[in-house]
Amino acid sequence: MPFVTGGAELHVRALTTRLQERGYEVDRVALPFKWYPKDEMLAHAAAWRLLDLTESNGRPIDRVLVTKFPAYFVRHPYKVAWLMHQHRAAYDLCGTAYSDFDHVEADVALRARLIELDTRMLGECRHLFTGAANIARRLERYNGLNAEALYHPPALAERLRAGPYGDYVLVVGRLESVKRVDLAIAAMTAVDGPVRLVVVGDGTQRTRFETEAVRLGVADRVTFTGVVADQTLIELYADALAVVFVPFDEDYGYVTLEAFLARKPVITASDSGGPLEFVEDSVSGTVCDPRAESIAEAINAYARNRGRAAAHGAEGYDRAHRISWDRVVDRLLFG
Repeated sequence: MPFVTGGAELHVRALTTRLQERGYEVDRVALPFKWYPKDEMLAHAAAWRLLDLTESNGRPIDRVLVTKFPAYFVRHPYKVAWLMHQHRAAYDLCGTAYSDFDHVEADVALRARLIELDTRMLGECRHLFTGAANIARRLERYNGLNAEALYHPPALAERLRAGPYGDYVLVVGRLESVKRVDLAIAAMTAVDGPVRLVVVGDGTQRTRFETEAVRLGVADRVTFTGVVADQTLIELYADALAVVFVPFDEDYGYVTLEAFLARKPVITASDSGGPLEFVEDSVSGTVCDPRAESIAEAINAYARNRGRAAAHGAEGYDRAHRISWDRVVDRLLFG
């Protein structure tokens, strides 16, 4: 989407760069998107469906790579999907606090229509890949479509470095409810001093999270940096004790791999989805219950034993550094 810089947008830009490095002519297509009111979604999906990308300005386009809803509604005879996510509020998030779909006639009908259309539009693809196994499982469950998980390195992969295991734990990402930053903030009430929490990123819930830190009496131990420059983020990863990443049923999560490439252990939750494809409890990090008390226990354990943090971080590095763009490009272009 224009004017958005989330994980999916960074992913598309990185893919564009990698294709160009291999000598391909490639460009990005972006359209505005509104999911509010919910009826608007079908209109925005229709806008993508109206696009004919077989050629542009008289030049033929060999193939189209699509990554998320509703871009995969586009028409092209050689459409390949590398799916980062569908409109999750209508899928796995439906019925949770993270979805605006209710059990009313209009919402039930819209959800059924979206699933029907998604199944048809993604079924048109010559090849169907997903960004992680968690996404592939959802696609099979809701749409009856089989896809291959195709992992890719984060944008900062080649620049991340290890450093000392310092006196703070790090949270990185969009500050939205589904990322559950509030669990990390609440955990600080039971984290031993002098360990602090540094929260990097911005989003619609930042004010709420800041207010929560004040309410819990930990505002002096929680730092909200907002969005930071890449070099600053690299330095924050390098000097962190550990990285806390406890979203609800995450698609993939660059944060896990970024932490591992900086040789930091990851504290995640048993229902966090994508991170569990890389984080093995007591091996490359800690998998705990999605409760503040459990997160605090994990943080305190690393603070008491930095050798344990280093060992888990080293194991995570061994898992993350094997992921390459070369395999991604080859699979997307040649199936």
